[in-house]
Amino acid sequence: MKTIPAKTVNVLGSKINYLEAGTGDPILFLHGIPASSYLWRNIIPHVAELGRCIAPDLIGYGKSDQPDIAYSIFDHIKYIDAFIEALNLKHITIVMHGLGSIIGCHYAAHHAANCKGLVFYEPFLDAKDDEEKSLPFVEQVSQLQHEIADNKKFNANDIVDTLLQTLTMRKLDKVDLEHYRQPFSNNHSLKPILQYIKELPTDGNNEIKKLIADYTKALTHSKIPKLMLYSIPGFITPMATVMWAKDHLPNLEVVDIGEELHFGQESHPELMGETISVWLQGAETAVR
Repeated sequence: MKTIPAKTVNVLGSKINYLEAGTGDPILFLHGIPASSYLWRNIIPHVAELGRCIAPDLIGYGKSDQPDIAYSIFDHIKYIDAFIEALNLKHITIVMHGLGSIIGCHYAAHHAANCKGLVFYEPFLDAKDDEEKSLPFVEQVSQLQHEIADNKKFNANDIVDTLLQTLTMRKLDKVDLEHYRQPFSNNHSLKPILQYIKELPTDGNNEIKKLIADYTKALTHSKIPKLMLYSIPGFITPMATVMWAKDHLPNLEVVDIGEELHFGQESHPELMGETISVWLQGAETAVR
């Protein structure tokens, strides 16, 4: 498979690295942690004939810069908003995963007129009817949050490997793992990952929980075409949340991509890519 060309753009005084392929209306791919644009390498070729595919490395991840900032979720939102402005992206379809779903859904809630379509995989949604939260997610995040609070020293490679491999059903090869490890060569460079884990909403009310609740409410009134990909058993998004979304999000198509926890892009890239491609073509036909 061809290597997807990488480019850079200056955003808020820092370099953002991104992959780009294809032409037409932009399709923006937003990754979760501890990944990078590399996560989309086997998805983009399936949709590059349908639009201008753009996959940035979030600030602090991949080959993007690691400026001296807090790396709060609100920082990521600010940088991606500025990235979209810097590239003058219009009529965007956003494909999002994990942390990327918080950034992308927030953008869609505040810039609906600039969004052509939304694709979710393992998103954060405030499913009011879902009392059966994902126990594996809550347990793993709570454990990591306690370890961070206790100032545990994390080995950079170990935390990246653990997060990726324990949440992927297939064994990742050394080449793939090295791509994901590369930005986190020392403990200081882990700050973006550790900050994200600290902020994840598990119990009680906090700013991030409110942010998710606000954009979820906006999505329940949004007519933007939507595609939700899900896997079983999933990690962030249990089946109860998928069913809630099916009942509450307008103009939504739901597709099962097979057995996986969190990184379906690594286990089922062809199915994910083909499903997004078919949906995009259908959405285009519906618009015409």
